[in-house]
Amino acid sequence: MDTAGDTEADVVVVGSGFGGSVAAHQLAEGGLSVVVLERGRPYPPGSFPRTPAGMARNFWDPSEGLYGMFDIWSFRGLEGVVSSGLGGGSLIYANVLLRKDEKWFVHESPLPGGGYENWPIGRGDLEPHYERVERMLGGTPYPYRDTPKTAAMEEAADRLGLDVSRPPLAVTFAARPGGEPVPGAPIPEPAYGNLHGLPRETCRLTGECDLGCNLGAKNTLDHTYLSAARHHGADIRTGCEVRGFAALPGGGYEVRYVVHDPAREGHRTATGRLPLRRIRCRRLVLAAGAFGSTFLLLRNRAGLPGLSTALGTRFSGNGDLLGLVLDARAGAAGTAPRRLASSTGPVITSAIRVGDALDGDGSTGRGYYVEDAGYPAFVAWLAEAAQVSGGVRRTAGFGLDRLRSRFGLGSGPRSDISGRLARLLGPGAFSDAALPLLGMGRDVPDGRMGLRRGYLDVDWTTLTSRRYFERVRATMADVAGALGGSFHDNPLWWARRVITVHPLGGAPMGRHPGEGVCDAHGEVFGHPGLYVLDGAVLPGPVGANPSLTIAAFADRACRRILEEHAARPASATAGTAPAGVVAAGAPGGTTSGGTALADHGPAAATGQRATSLSFTEEMKGYVSLGVTDPEEGRELGRAQGRRMMFRLTITADDVDRFVADPRHRAGAVGHVECDVLGGRLPVEAGWFNLFTRDGDPTRRRMLYRLHLRDPGGTPLTLVGRKEVHDDPGLDVWSDTSTLYVRVLAGHVPEGGDAEATVLGAGVLVILAADFARQLTTFETSGPDPARAFEGFGRLFLGELWGVYGARFAPGGESP
Repeated sequence: MDTAGDTEADVVVVGSGFGGSVAAHQLAEGGLSVVVLERGRPYPPGSFPRTPAGMARNFWDPSEGLYGMFDIWSFRGLEGVVSSGLGGGSLIYANVLLRKDEKWFVHESPLPGGGYENWPIGRGDLEPHYERVERMLGGTPYPYRDTPKTAAMEEAADRLGLDVSRPPLAVTFAARPGGEPVPGAPIPEPAYGNLHGLPRETCRLTGECDLGCNLGAKNTLDHTYLSAARHHGADIRTGCEVRGFAALPGGGYEVRYVVHDPAREGHRTATGRLPLRRIRCRRLVLAAGAFGSTFLLLRNRAGLPGLSTALGTRFSGNGDLLGLVLDARAGAAGTAPRRLASSTGPVITSAIRVGDALDGDGSTGRGYYVEDAGYPAFVAWLAEAAQVSGGVRRTAGFGLDRLRSRFGLGSGPRSDISGRLARLLGPGAFSDAALPLLGMGRDVPDGRMGLRRGYLDVDWTTLTSRRYFERVRATMADVAGALGGSFHDNPLWWARRVITVHPLGGAPMGRHPGEGVCDAHGEVFGHPGLYVLDGAVLPGPVGANPSLTIAAFADRACRRILEEHAARPASATAGTAPAGVVAAGAPGGTTSGGTALADHGPAAATGQRATSLSFTEEMKGYVSLGVTDPEEGRELGRAQGRRMMFRLTITADDVDRFVADPRHRAGAVGHVECDVLGGRLPVEAGWFNLFTRDGDPTRRRMLYRLHLRDPGGTPLTLVGRKEVHDDPGLDVWSDTSTLYVRVLAGHVPEGGDAEATVLGAGVLVILAADFARQLTTFETSGPDPARAFEGFGRLFLGELWGVYGARFAPGGESP
């Protein structure tokens, strides 16, 4: 867990998956101070749960008291499975280290809904980095020759004329490189040590790779890159979940995170109330996965002006599709069950590659791989137990046999019942002749990620990739046929949904900001020192298992970071908060520069009790970031679906003073809901002016000033105005129900708007139904409610008459 460690570093790495672990090692080895923030816990050998009770707790949702490894997401068209723990996805992946096919680095490949997939790098750019990662992870083809499922895949591919190989696996099969494979042999500790401090054993072929390897035979990132990173001085903090970050004026970033306490397991926790901790860095590496990194960028984009509109685009599930071969048969007549023993070996041992039209060899369509996908032995038991009819028949037979024996009705007094017990368990033919198949390849990367009410949302369906998925299913069916079995879809496919373990995209790299969020080295355009080094940066599917490509990309990016660091060493690790902006955690009443905020609240109460009046107002509309004109922001926001609403309770604590004050100022509490700002933001402090004058007797303004903070802790101010002016036509309703808003950086006091940075703008309106509800919310409290209503009404109607009344006076006309 995180302790009271340093609050400054050269580099902060968010996440410890394939991008984050590589970055931590490379940059620490290069002499930079590195802090890794990983939300999950460490999993040393022997700590992965296997019991039903342990598996029930092995999910990630701290609000529900769950601090386990599996984080499951559900969106339109797909489910996603990612890992939470030190080592990220390597804890649950199937160890495959395949390079992206050279011709699958496409350039300006059109997409069905418009736009194109473009990779600004090629295979040659990654080649030396592929080699470095393969050496570190110890990639070794599956060495055993007598494993049934592996032999069956190779036989099926040979019959079908398909290319099959044994891909390199990040698994240790032999005690020394190049040695004979021996299950359960001790693995020598590398020179950089092992952060867990526990012994490891070579692979015992138990098929449990996807649940975490209790032997330590998988060369996961905690055993390799992260152990080496710690050896070189990296500070690795677990239980630390990043909530937000903000750029510092002198360069660098402040990162805000919370610390989870695994001792809270089984107890619900209000995670939104956990205290924020802070650390500053010169460079920030986002490596929390396609879901995590994109989510962080979406929640914090208000503080990243000029961020590319490509944010959230190019989502892909890497073409993942799960299928199943059942009832495989062998023999000349195809009547004998074929033993596939899918629980023997690592999860994946072989890969069939089906060509792509890009290959130039006569292949058509989008290419893909089909791999064997084993499972643990207990899954075979569950599968057999699910065969109800056979189980009932065997149980009834066993019970009848025991009754006959009990009452002497059998053929003899036989006391050895081993054979009867064997028949009770059954032959296990169902599970023994079954083989899961995992397909992956070049699906269409046209999904879009965004926020919906502050939560991550992915809009993606199988429709535009239908031909691709049908080809994958056809090949799986061919493999099943070659093995004498039948092909079955996973149940999700019946609803045309898939489950992906390889989410990609969301912050794609490109040649320029109009094409991508990041450049070809993962650095975010317009934000020096901010990098995305995980699956989010990929602008399309890898085709093969993507882990190696993600790691190689991170390795390449870190080479450049170190070159730049050597050429231009930073003079300081971190900057200071911008003047006039409330720093995260600073007292709400002062700016970070120490300037006191103006007192906008209602006057202090006197000795006599006052009568208060309050009402609740709800407004809705559209905003857009990167613009300063509210009308432009509304049009762009409407086109992009960028909605904003607020619900405010406005209170004048002393109606008499409110009416007498020429500013007519009241307090405002409530919330603003806007996905481009990160979701629902509570109003920390708010002020409302009912009518103000600017020297023009025919014009009034209603003013709003709301101090907010995005989910990452970055302070924001929403300022708004209603322009009440008698233009030609009857416009009193539109004037009093239309609010022109701007979003400003920091908690900006009255009088500071001109110097503040405008992050976005838009227009909100009161809908007729909401106005009708608003009229029912007026309340008073105090000794003279009638006087309060009268005073407020006289002020409101009197000011309106002052603006619009001239046209109704004898001989009057609109100004």
